[in-house]
Amino acid sequence: MYRIPVFSSSGKRELAVDLPQEVNPHLLWEVVRWQLAKRRQGTASTKTRGEVAYSSRKIYPQKHTGRARHGDIGAPIFVGGGTVFGPKPRDYGYTLPKKVRKAGLAMAVADRAREGKLLLVEEFSGVKGRTKEFLAWAGGVGLDGSETVLLVTEDPLVRRAARNLPWVVPLAPEGLNVYDILRTARLVMDLKAWEAFQSRIGGEA
Repeated sequence: MYRIPVFSSSGKRELAVDLPQEVNPHLLWEVVRWQLAKRRQGTASTKTRGEVAYSSRKIYPQKHTGRARHGDIGAPIFVGGGTVFGPKPRDYGYTLPKKVRKAGLAMAVADRAREGKLLLVEEFSGVKGRTKEFLAWAGGVGLDGSETVLLVTEDPLVRRAARNLPWVVPLAPEGLNVYDILRTARLVMDLKAWEAFQSRIGGEA
């Protein structure tokens, strides 16, 4: 059981939450590898000897020239010729069990909670879409830009207020993922985003 600080306009309190007590680094690696594989475009493509823009005419007779036998000039041994076994467009994505994905997400959040880097927010008081408003709020809860922050909220005005700050990565609740949690130092979520997270991992809000 972890005790997570909850900030609101009325002050600070703590919320007891049930998250995994042990973090499996290899499982987190598996989930991040799966995420990054899905993101790969896989658009690399080379032309075979049948696709290069050269004539398929035999460049000189087969015999009696004293030279090696050759077909068309698009053969791979010629400069500008086709490529043998080169890359073609492909999908790098693969299937990872839903159970593993859920466990990875829960462990990543638990890791931030264990380090004291998880903050829950009841409301972003005074933030109406302006960056200076978010900076004023962040200063009030101890976020000064010295650490990168993953900000998860369903409020589009708050996300808009934070998106120009290089140390903040704003996300909607449905976009919460292991890779972004691990690549940022702190995790800040509003209570609605927390409820959405609990629903995703099958827990109670």
